[in-house]
Amino acid sequence: MHEPFAKEIRLGISALTPPPRPEDLHETLLEFPDNRLLIDLCGEFDRNLAQIEHQLGVHILRRGNHLAVVGGAEGRGRAAAVLQTLYGRLETGRAIDAGEIDAAIRMGETGVPNPPSLDEQLEMFAAGRMEIRTRKKQVEPRTEAQKAYVKNLFQNELAFGIGPAGTGKTYLAVAVGVTMLIGGHVDRIVLSRPAVEAGERLGFLPGDMKEKVDPYMQPLYDALNDFLPAKQVQKLMEEKRIEIAPLAFMRGRTLANAFVVLDEAQNATTMQMKMFLTRLGEGSRMVITGDRTQVDLPKGVFSGLTDAERILNEVKGVSFNYFTAKDVVRHPLVARIIEAYDRDDGAAG
Repeated sequence: MHEPFAKEIRLGISALTPPPRPEDLHETLLEFPDNRLLIDLCGEFDRNLAQIEHQLGVHILRRGNHLAVVGGAEGRGRAAAVLQTLYGRLETGRAIDAGEIDAAIRMGETGVPNPPSLDEQLEMFAAGRMEIRTRKKQVEPRTEAQKAYVKNLFQNELAFGIGPAGTGKTYLAVAVGVTMLIGGHVDRIVLSRPAVEAGERLGFLPGDMKEKVDPYMQPLYDALNDFLPAKQVQKLMEEKRIEIAPLAFMRGRTLANAFVVLDEAQNATTMQMKMFLTRLGEGSRMVITGDRTQVDLPKGVFSGLTDAERILNEVKGVSFNYFTAKDVVRHPLVARIIEAYDRDDGAAG
């Protein structure tokens, strides 16, 4: 794609954001000495620049090893800070993608009184960088809430991650579990979910028990395969060093020296939650994740996640981390969808 044509596409995308008044438009010129890193910063067909333009309402022009940011003062300053931060990330050998760009942009949208400047926030994040090293990739929390959550996963024997889908609750928990397993800190990983839809209808599904429940467990398999080679996952499962099972299969067990994750915990009943929590054995860590807005339990059945949050809130050694739409690391539209539903729920209440 020729540069003028690519630029026309980008200008068309960023035109979706209301432009500032002509008299407010100015240019900030940024220099990036390493042309190879600048190519990575811009992305294929300048798609990274297009994303920043679209989200911040600016235009970005490439001139040799310089980028000119054109726009209003606020958008121009934020875009310049994001570009410099992403370039710094590339200098350390770390890649950037759409999620990293979105996270860098959202670091300046804290919504708290007197927030630090974008530069200060990004510097704090970089200085306290937390990387989870697995066999296949390095995982880095992208928001302050994720960073606090990961810290609690390492520090506490029982941790709760509560918030909407797409905020990395389960993904980060599985990443930490894999890190602890390959580091010898635990002997096995146990991943569980309530198979709410199954119930007695499970018997009508084809196949053996594993084939019946696997569809409900698939997100956990997906996370594992992101962190470990497929052959190693299969070998560890054959050796029972990784187990994936419905919540109902946990009854009567004591899980010692294990990293245990209960996903979709909002669909556990109060009795199931108590049963699961009391499975915690010596040398084990347990993570409970859930979204209180997506309860699939039958009408009149209370969520065990809500009860556990109320009952265990003051118990020593138990941590609670909460996520919002600002922590969504999927497509940026997902965050806006969640915010729209939250506004609608607030209006209805």
